[in-house]
Amino acid sequence: MELPKIDFRYLKEAFKEPINFWGLAGFAIVAVYFQDLIPLIAGMATETLYLAVVPASPFYRRLVERREKERARKLRDAQREAVIKAFDPREREAVEYLRWMKNQIYSNYKKFTTSKQVPSNIQTLDQRWEDFVDLLDVYRRRKHHLRSINRQAVQNQLKQAEHQIQNSTDDRAKRVQQANAEILKRRVAAFNDLERSVRLVEGQLQSIENFFGLVNDQVVTLPTPERVSALHFEELSDSIAMTRQMLEETADTFGMLDNQNRELDLLLSSGSSSK
Repeated sequence: MELPKIDFRYLKEAFKEPINFWGLAGFAIVAVYFQDLIPLIAGMATETLYLAVVPASPFYRRLVERREKERARKLRDAQREAVIKAFDPREREAVEYLRWMKNQIYSNYKKFTTSKQVPSNIQTLDQRWEDFVDLLDVYRRRKHHLRSINRQAVQNQLKQAEHQIQNSTDDRAKRVQQANAEILKRRVAAFNDLERSVRLVEGQLQSIENFFGLVNDQVVTLPTPERVSALHFEELSDSIAMTRQMLEETADTFGMLDNQNRELDLLLSSGSSSK
């Protein structure tokens, strides 16, 4: 008979179980009390059997996985709350208002439909609220990054570099300015990517806020489960997924800008030293 494959993750969790700890302690206490090694030997045998059977049990593995998911959820919640605390007052107000509206929707649904349970599609507002916080964090960081950069100065440098390329008679100086111009063009393109992503996220944030308002209006004015269920929850979810994908595609833009800054500094310093 083939023995089940040992997974040390489940073995470790089973060993740390309180019931295992207190079981071992119980055998040890009995052994000390009676001054006899037999309870201790029986405890070791029981422990061996326990660690051989319990970690391999499908039921126990599902229990461990549920615990891990719950720990991960609590960690994400704590991290999200820490992010919210770092927002400025106006941003925190928007987040807390949306949280209040979400809870109000749940309360109004139960009140006006006389239902004890909120349907699963409306409960997705929990995830949409989390999406709002995460997207707002991305939005504020990218917008702050754009504000910290003098785009007009970069465009002026590009025009100056292109002018020097056209009028330069020194081949080395011309090559330096050509490389400089390419870096500056990439910087302008990166700015454009960031601006597009900021506008996209801003529109997505407004969409989430408006959807919460729509759901609340429907719950209050048309309190029937069928009418509320007819709202397009999936469309909002798909829209957020599209926005996240776009943000992932432009996630390297920040690093690209930093690399371009370093390249530009090195290029200009080498150009100055060669004069």
